[in-house]
Amino acid sequence: MSELDEQIQNRREKRQRLVEAGISPYPHRFDWDLEPTGVRQQYGEKAAEELEAAGIKLRVPGRVISVRRQGKLIFADIHDGKEKLQLFIRLADVPEAARTVLDNLDLGDIVGASGTPMRTRAGELSLKVDDLQLLSKAVRPLPEKWHGLADIETRYRQRYLDLATNEESRRVFEVRAGVVKGIREFLDARGFLEVETPMMQVIPGGATARPFKTHHNALDIDLYLRIAPELYLKRLLVGGIPRVYEINRNFRNEGISTRHNPEFTMLEFYWAYADYRQMMDLTEELISGLAERARALLEKYQITWEGRPIDLTRPWQRLTLREAITHYAGIPAERLETKESVRAVLEEKGLEIPPGGTYGHLLMGLFEDTVEEHLFAPVFITEHPTDVSPLSKQRPDDPRFTERFELYIAGMEVANAFSELNDPDVQAERFRQQVAAREAGDAEGHLYDADYVRALEHAMPPAAGIGIGIDRLTMLLTDQQSIRDVILFPLMRPEAGE
Repeated sequence: MSELDEQIQNRREKRQRLVEAGISPYPHRFDWDLEPTGVRQQYGEKAAEELEAAGIKLRVPGRVISVRRQGKLIFADIHDGKEKLQLFIRLADVPEAARTVLDNLDLGDIVGASGTPMRTRAGELSLKVDDLQLLSKAVRPLPEKWHGLADIETRYRQRYLDLATNEESRRVFEVRAGVVKGIREFLDARGFLEVETPMMQVIPGGATARPFKTHHNALDIDLYLRIAPELYLKRLLVGGIPRVYEINRNFRNEGISTRHNPEFTMLEFYWAYADYRQMMDLTEELISGLAERARALLEKYQITWEGRPIDLTRPWQRLTLREAITHYAGIPAERLETKESVRAVLEEKGLEIPPGGTYGHLLMGLFEDTVEEHLFAPVFITEHPTDVSPLSKQRPDDPRFTERFELYIAGMEVANAFSELNDPDVQAERFRQQVAAREAGDAEGHLYDADYVRALEHAMPPAAGIGIGIDRLTMLLTDQQSIRDVILFPLMRPEAGE
């Protein structure tokens, strides 16, 4: 029998002894006043004399993280995920049932203590316990010595242990929740309406990505998990809702990396009568405000990435895609004008020729291979090729390019936005071009969505739209280098035997 098996057996035997003593190891409820964090907030600054004079009675729940026995005195620390509180227990002061609980107590057990706040001779804020109730018996031990999980994969597979033993992980997810709340407050205050659109779609649209496929038995049709809500949100612009947003789960059947998870969260919002330039201004305002919120939650003066400060002072730099390639890769502008010249540059540098083979695909491939990693300070990269922007409006002066931008911070794409294409005939032709590319081998080519074209024929107002990755934004604001550190339950390959 392994050491772990022995510990589990020992804990189960303790649980059985409690049951035989008439003590439920899993009672239904516990009426409490404050958790350890609340006790510290309210009484952490009070002197011993004040606490004694007040004689306040409290009921406090928490998970046991340490126990120290000194004769007939027991000191135990309980934790609520944020703060710990010391329990000061004289065995003579508690009832028999509480002493039975203490005789069978293990680290990781959840208890409810009642008593009065006090300070020990060492000055430690404590709860002088007059009763102790077991709320949940842990039959499996927590990671050794409450130092958190050292094994990264175990942290992702067993997030409950990570959160129970690592306060920093909990703070990351508190920041994530604060980011989502801040987005809603920002957009609601500006008249945007939050909506929900289908997660199962007959035609996967709104992005160029491989979808997950499933089947609906009752209707006997194939369906796809949403890769983006874009086309449904723009249908709502047609329907007369001028400002609309969704915080949505998307699914893409693609690779996994430190920046990619097959299931991820996006903010998308659409703003009638605006263009991509106005959207850049609004995006700066939104993300700067979210950074302020994150700093407050993390109690940090500066947002950093791998320890390096990120300067979010507005306004942020704006470069066209070709300007960025010339600036960071040193490639003359004249060599970026034709498909043949861009292909020659790729070949000279020994870079992979992107699938699709169009001017736009080649230019984007060159940008991704030579520029992205250099984009640390916030920068809007504008004017993407029309070939790779099937839903964007073209530049009036150069139809090879679109009114589109991607926001990069710390080398990551954080947002993608454009002036929305609303000419139904042009959109129909773009869809046909995407279908042709798909038939030629581009697995990410957009399918033809006849209903969306029909919606545009009823007139969609000029508009700007944007998608912002919540996961990547949280990574940036919390200095987490892997997307798995900001997703509570990231997708993992099953363990052997599962």
